[in-house]
Amino acid sequence: MTDVADRPNGRRSLHDTDRHTRRRNAAERRFRLYGIAAIATGLIFLVVLLVSIVWNGIPAFTQTFVTLQVELPEEKLDKSGTRDIAVMKKVSTFGYAPLVDAAIAAALAEHGIDNPFDKAKKLRAIVSASAPAQIRNAVLANPELVGTTQEFRLLATSRVDGYLKGRVTRESIARDKNIDAEHLDIVDALRDAGVVQKTFNWSFIFGSDASESRPESAGIGVSMVGSFFMMLVVLALALPVGVAASIYLEEFSTQNRFTDLVEVNISNLAAVPSIVFGILGLAVFIQFAHLPQSAPIVGGLVLTLMTLPTIIISTRASLKSVPPSIREAALGIGASKMQTVMHHVLPLAMPGILTGTIIGLAQALGETAPLLLIGMVGFIASNPPETFVDGFMAPNSAMPAQIYEWAKRADPAYYERAWGGIIILLLFLLVMNIVAIVLRRRFERRW
Repeated sequence: MTDVADRPNGRRSLHDTDRHTRRRNAAERRFRLYGIAAIATGLIFLVVLLVSIVWNGIPAFTQTFVTLQVELPEEKLDKSGTRDIAVMKKVSTFGYAPLVDAAIAAALAEHGIDNPFDKAKKLRAIVSASAPAQIRNAVLANPELVGTTQEFRLLATSRVDGYLKGRVTRESIARDKNIDAEHLDIVDALRDAGVVQKTFNWSFIFGSDASESRPESAGIGVSMVGSFFMMLVVLALALPVGVAASIYLEEFSTQNRFTDLVEVNISNLAAVPSIVFGILGLAVFIQFAHLPQSAPIVGGLVLTLMTLPTIIISTRASLKSVPPSIREAALGIGASKMQTVMHHVLPLAMPGILTGTIIGLAQALGETAPLLLIGMVGFIASNPPETFVDGFMAPNSAMPAQIYEWAKRADPAYYERAWGGIIILLLFLLVMNIVAIVLRRRFERRW
């Protein structure tokens, strides 16, 4: 028997690739290349985004400080000489400001640096406006410091900090009323002398927000506390309500028009813009229920409403993944419907439920729009809550709201801090997603 390809009649062999097959194979190769190109494009954009965030945000984690020897004369800070706190409190920060001026002038004289200003108060443009308050707080905390000379590590102004980071140049300060070239000459000399140093800024991570005139003092720590209390509210309400609703819909309810309507509405609520939930929270929780504006309890309630559909959908999917044979076996040995669900189905579905809950919390943690409408943006989070109850009821901000607030302020130092806040927020989201992946991999069962 001869092979088909060797037949003399010229008929084509089945092993030959015809024109249509070549076109189909070429189309498959092109489609594969399109997919690779799409993935590569997405990765490039992701890398560009991450590099931009890190490049712009890393400077926020460093800050310029000025180390000064500040004299604390008794005749100015405690004229009575009794070290009575009530009397010493009468000296405001305006009384401490000249001490900072004198300390800078003394540092210039000690290191042989020329002072081009005829008045010492003009040197005040080098240090932050919070410096007098920092010294006053230290004196009131320890009155025995009065009459001595103490070393203080004071924040430099945002202009000085920006100059050392390359954000502010001598050309850009030509029209700046807060600082001029003479100040920058002094900064250069003090930096060479070791008086001015740029170090890691822990206050940015653990500190509080500041007014627009003191960007160098602003931190995101108090806003992190606000986000923490909001997540406690979301976890305490969304998890039990969402799981209970999912168990009823999936295990106990009968298929009828009412349950169909509920399921459709849950799916629709998952697609509702988050700002709609903010309007709902403003109308119901603040205007009707009269809960305190800008309080984490209100933000948590709003985010709970927004997170519930996500938790319900993920929980129902986890319950559906449990094989029917588990239910049939439990019912077959005499377990009730409730015992079957609580002792067998729910424990097996718990990894997926926890994963969906963590992803829902991560989504809620990054939401800004609902917080805009309940006033968490206009509030300056300058002090942490004093008690656990104040953590829920006292006005505060949240990380995404704080980032938004910084981004719209005029000073470039706040823009830098907005990028730094994004890094911290992304780290929180990354940790939460890693925890969700670990839980899913650790407890997931394959049927």
